[in-house]
Amino acid sequence: MSFWKRTPGENPVTLESRIRKLTIMFVIPVLVLLLLTFSVLFSYSSNYLDILHNVTTASEFNQDFKEDIDLKMYYYVVDSHYSEGLPIEQVQDAQKLAKSLLDTTTKRESYKAINDVLNLCLNLESKIYQIEETKSYDDRQQQLENNIYVLTSLIQDYMYNYLYYEASRLNDLQEEMTRQLYIEAAIVLVVGVGAFMILFRLLMRFGHSITSPVSELCRRVQAISDGDLTVQTPIAAEEYEIQMLSDGFEKMVGRLNQLIEQNRQEQISLRSAELALLQAQINPHFLYNTLDTIIWLIETEKYEQAVDMVTSLSGYFRSSLSKGRDIITLREEEQHVRSYLEIQHVRYKDILEYRIEIQPELAMYEIPKLTLQPLVENALYHGIKLKRGLGMISVKGYEEGEDIWLVVSDNGAGMDAERLEEVRKSIRKEQRVGFGLSTVHERLQLWFGAEYGLSIDSMPGEGTTVRVKIPKQTERGNQG
Repeated sequence: MSFWKRTPGENPVTLESRIRKLTIMFVIPVLVLLLLTFSVLFSYSSNYLDILHNVTTASEFNQDFKEDIDLKMYYYVVDSHYSEGLPIEQVQDAQKLAKSLLDTTTKRESYKAINDVLNLCLNLESKIYQIEETKSYDDRQQQLENNIYVLTSLIQDYMYNYLYYEASRLNDLQEEMTRQLYIEAAIVLVVGVGAFMILFRLLMRFGHSITSPVSELCRRVQAISDGDLTVQTPIAAEEYEIQMLSDGFEKMVGRLNQLIEQNRQEQISLRSAELALLQAQINPHFLYNTLDTIIWLIETEKYEQAVDMVTSLSGYFRSSLSKGRDIITLREEEQHVRSYLEIQHVRYKDILEYRIEIQPELAMYEIPKLTLQPLVENALYHGIKLKRGLGMISVKGYEEGEDIWLVVSDNGAGMDAERLEEVRKSIRKEQRVGFGLSTVHERLQLWFGAEYGLSIDSMPGEGTTVRVKIPKQTERGNQG
């Protein structure tokens, strides 16, 4: 079987299998070469770091070691008031430094130099103790000149020799590493270029067997994105995955057509169900209480008010039905809200005042039925009734560019920040804390788009404001 082409009668070869073979052919030689390179570099790097550590550690040696020890010993011998005692601690520090360097030093000259430093430090320490035990001033002076001064000079010289040897070795190793890097880079370059040429030749042949059907598939995708959802004959391809992709794609297009039609029918049913659900939300107690109020008005011989209330109730339910239409004019929605507020004003005249100010020129534009009434009902039951004294519900409507803003506000109890955020999340569909506001918001976006819907602001003790944004759309479905 050819590496990049399946001959008739052979089993299909997957793209994954072909790509795996190409990868192995290229990666294994390069990987082996890189491992060898890294192992060599690691060895050099380890040696380099050890030597650098030695140089750095040796650099901690007190450059004024001789002067300090000589001066302190002189003060001690002459019994000067400047004397700080024997400098044993400094000598022991030098010993510790030499011992630590012995563990990491491998070069013979360097090892000998630092070992001599250690022996000289041990000898210096014993000579210091010898001076301490000597009582004669002249003997002390002689030991100071013949022993101490000589030993400190030798220690400092051998430490400098050690630094010189290690620094020289560090420089040699760096040059050797540079040469090795050039050699390794040349080998990697040659092998890499060779592998790349072979891989490039194979990829060109392999790629040609898939680019043609993929290009056809891309053109098919573009046609679908332009709206062509007709099912076509699948693309013929040698590769199993591409053939399966094309077959499945055409099946998906057919299924998509079915789902689009199904979704259209479901959206129609959903809109009807949402409206029915909103209408079903009309609290039966609202009707009972209204009828009780009418009976009370009649019994108290307030016939004119009873007639007005019956008229308002009739107008309210007439607007709710609106001959089965889901979309009504803003004039009809305003009349529906006005009838609702007229009824509630009779019941709650001691706590409720209302004002409706919708610009008359907006009356012809359309709005989903039962948009404002749930907002007004919330303002009454969750705002006005929860505060003391007379409250005001205001309904305003005005135009702004190509949009209409309807604002329902009250000066009732309001909401704290936590409750306000819960309501906002409900509107954004993140979670549900109630039905009315979120359903109104969803219906507005369903009809007009995601840029339209509700927004809400509230302050505890100051009231709540709900804003409704809709486009200027006439009853004929045209933009105003």
